[in-house]
Amino acid sequence: MSSLPVLGHDAVLAAVSPQEAIERVRSAFLAFHRGDWTMPAKVYLDSPPFGDFRAMPALGGGLALLKWVTSFPGNPARGLPTVTGVICVSDAATGEPLLLLDARSVTALRTGAVAAVAAQALARPDASTVGIVGCGLHGAWTARCLAAAGYGPGICFDARPDAAAELAAQLRWRAGKRSDALRGDVVCCVTPGSEVVVGAGDLRAGLHLNMLGADGQGKAEATLDAVAACSLFCDEWEQASHGGELAGAVEAGLVARDRVTELGGVLAGELPGRTGPEAVTLFDSTGLAIQDLAVAAAVLEVWREGRIPAQNVTL
Repeated sequence: MSSLPVLGHDAVLAAVSPQEAIERVRSAFLAFHRGDWTMPAKVYLDSPPFGDFRAMPALGGGLALLKWVTSFPGNPARGLPTVTGVICVSDAATGEPLLLLDARSVTALRTGAVAAVAAQALARPDASTVGIVGCGLHGAWTARCLAAAGYGPGICFDARPDAAAELAAQLRWRAGKRSDALRGDVVCCVTPGSEVVVGAGDLRAGLHLNMLGADGQGKAEATLDAVAACSLFCDEWEQASHGGELAGAVEAGLVARDRVTELGGVLAGELPGRTGPEAVTLFDSTGLAIQDLAVAAAVLEVWREGRIPAQNVTL
């Protein structure tokens, strides 16, 4: 076998701009909605009491992908990232491995990209201001992608004031309290999902919420009554109803399938989005392998064009 290129965290982020990621992720949702791209269910492998591993496959555009990624909430106390992992991209016609990628950077970039895609599809047409609740790696790329999509200024909040201040300074936004961030036109919650940060009393007419942190069973960033009070959208129903922001409300009988619209259908113009300027919309992002595939395909193209270097290994 010939040598296999390997791209680390910084190389991935240098290869794909936020604007490019946004367009790629939007196209992936449309391809998945049409049935051109396929994605088996995400597999969780618990490692109690530390966290979990996730295996995420997808196929489309002549490529196949497998993402092996983790969520270990206690890692920061050990000086390690919460999210780590690797992505393998293969040729869908021959099965040949083509590229290995750092999963953490791809996850951050596609998380930010889908926040922008959802805001463009579901927020009020005149929405501009942003609130970021949670300014870690994923929150930072969410803010950068929204800024690239033309949103801002914004307010950044994090339990670690230094993280909020640093992100705000990068974007020339402002750090503030959680209540300040929740007053934005587009509010993005990008926390570990272990504590609620949005209640029913925080909802306002015209608000759009991107709920990006609750990506597994038992996690939630909003109260059940807040979720039930919104017009609801998700990335993919089966995944969201079992391990996302919607899962608790579904389990409690407050939300049924007919109340939730998948984003791909809205982007295709086949399903309704926001019903009017007063609606409160909530998008539940649980993270899809098709999004990872979209970003990984872009990285592969840039590498093949010789615009970024890679390490190489021989298997």
